[in-house]
Amino acid sequence: MIRLAIVGTGGMAGYHAGIFSKIPGCKIVAGCDVDEAKAAAFCSRHSIPRAYSNVDLMLKECGIDAVVNVTPDRFHAPISIKAIQAGKHVLCEKPLALNYAEAVTMVKAAKSKGVINMVNLSYRNAPAIHKAHQLISSGKLGVIVHVDASYLQSWLVSTEWGDWRTSSGLTWRLSTRHGSTGVLGDIGVHLFDFASYAVGGIKTVNAHLKTFSKIKGEKHGEYTLDANDTALMQVEFEGGALGMLHVTRWATGHLNTIQLLVCGTKGALRINLDQSQDKLEISTGKDLNPGKWKQLPCPKTPSIAARFIKSIRTGINDQPDFQRGAEIQKVLDACFVSAARGKRVSV
Repeated sequence: MIRLAIVGTGGMAGYHAGIFSKIPGCKIVAGCDVDEAKAAAFCSRHSIPRAYSNVDLMLKECGIDAVVNVTPDRFHAPISIKAIQAGKHVLCEKPLALNYAEAVTMVKAAKSKGVINMVNLSYRNAPAIHKAHQLISSGKLGVIVHVDASYLQSWLVSTEWGDWRTSSGLTWRLSTRHGSTGVLGDIGVHLFDFASYAVGGIKTVNAHLKTFSKIKGEKHGEYTLDANDTALMQVEFEGGALGMLHVTRWATGHLNTIQLLVCGTKGALRINLDQSQDKLEISTGKDLNPGKWKQLPCPKTPSIAARFIKSIRTGINDQPDFQRGAEIQKVLDACFVSAARGKRVSV
């Protein structure tokens, strides 16, 4: 039995508790949060036997094999490194770190201790993206020349996910002082992984980040609302393709829409995960004229959680690992540099 602890008991922790509870051969035995009452309520809700408010104590006495790090961004590195130094395997939420240097430190720590390390780039759970990767790698679309990708959310104008004014789980994401890297770090990280896993590495970026006004004075209680909430990125991929990637929290009518269009010299494919996780559309061969699209079903793929548990059992580290998380972090860092300088920069 693989014994797990979840550190950080906010909204995403419930998702992890649900998905790991369905995987045979593992058990969540502890939950930890600096808010003792919050940790206790989470553990009670998910029938987890031990609640902690001190991660050092938990690592010392609880007898766990692995940690699922679901803390806010600024705690990803320190909590993960503590767990690694204690010899625990780690699945960390995204983005892996606050910057590339911090991410590299995490990679080195995991390699030094020889523990399984993965980052929850959760759209790798979608069969469609693995099928896209396979089709592009096989040359089915020819030389890739154009990419269009977007991740659209609307919780700044909709309360479907809750009201950001009253939900700290949303509000902190608008404040750099509370560790947020904005919409770029929160969901742009998914988009960069989504696009580059399918197409290949990103060579250069030209980014424009913006923070729109939300309330007078841009101050809400303890939160200064200064994190970017919209980002546009022109990118060049290592294979030469050009792309436009954009993310926003202001996309009225889009609860959580992630889309990808990849065009090559022999065909194109498109994915809309809002419509289907396990299907994509493709236009190749005879369908190029007059531009018809066919739907392709995509084989099922294990979840990241299931692959994390399998990796612990086999000792073979599956993807996406910390190294992949660091690669994406390097792209995010380049976006911040590009936006500050107002020009294209190399990754």
